[in-house]
Amino acid sequence: MIPEATAIIPASEDKGADLVPSPSLDQVREYIRASKAENTLRGYHSDWRAFCEWCESQNLSPVPAAPETVAAFAAHCAATLKVGSIQRRLNAIAEAHKALGLESPTHRAIVANTMKGIRRTKGTAPTQKAATLIDDIRAMVDATDAGLIGLRDRALILLGFAGAFRRSELVGLTVNDCVFSKDGLTITLRRSKTDQTGAGRKIGIPYGSNPTTCPVRNVSDWIGQAGISVGLLFCSIDRHGRCQTGGLSGIDVARVVKKLAGRAGLDSARYAGHSLRAGHATSAAIAGASERSIMNQTGHRSVQMVRRYIRDGSLFRDNSAGRLGL
Repeated sequence: MIPEATAIIPASEDKGADLVPSPSLDQVREYIRASKAENTLRGYHSDWRAFCEWCESQNLSPVPAAPETVAAFAAHCAATLKVGSIQRRLNAIAEAHKALGLESPTHRAIVANTMKGIRRTKGTAPTQKAATLIDDIRAMVDATDAGLIGLRDRALILLGFAGAFRRSELVGLTVNDCVFSKDGLTITLRRSKTDQTGAGRKIGIPYGSNPTTCPVRNVSDWIGQAGISVGLLFCSIDRHGRCQTGGLSGIDVARVVKKLAGRAGLDSARYAGHSLRAGHATSAAIAGASERSIMNQTGHRSVQMVRRYIRDGSLFRDNSAGRLGL
């Protein structure tokens, strides 16, 4: 039986179940499940399943797994997966063992050294999608459709860019999260990747100087034309141009960005939903914004993370090669 990778008290391993009422155990499992994001849970289940299937093919035990088994699995994965994906699978193995009260085999030296060798061999530089810069966003706005779909897509990419939102944050926004004022639009972000407890934070979106690309005006126009008064801010639209009750997914955001990037003459394969967030940070760095102001908008907790964008935005600003007179 494959244990739940995120449950501390798996259903098949209830010790002292005769002492603890069953409803209490069920509630404990639900709270434990809620301690991790749904995407994390899905990833753990998928990765744990892959490990179990490989162990079965090799006639090896997944629980408890020997450190040599985990190291061999990592080496097997290195043929097709990136370093980050392999590490995620090791995390799932560790969580599954932890759930059963077992020592994780992933911490042993043979596993650590195997991963060190994989990193040295494959490299660890992340493959990132291109950032949408100011001129790219303007071209993408010009490439939007007429009608309601165009209104939604313009509001989506402009808000995503100006607010430096993750795609999961964008699709989770509701109309009640938006407050318009003379200064602009205040968005209450109730939950995010780095705020799983729902403490929330407010993000200010100022008016733009150009009405065509102003995120505040475009979001306001979208809400008014779509007739949305409650519920999700961005909805799906059928082929007849009518709003549907269902919202958008993160994949839908990526599709919109790719579609508009292609129409704007960009290589659509290099762009995705994250391009809006990366574009904000990079464009702000190019414009000379401070690290603190960028982090206030993006919600980054790590200076090192946001500095990756700042470095990209500073490649041609104050560049020593420009002073060589070539």
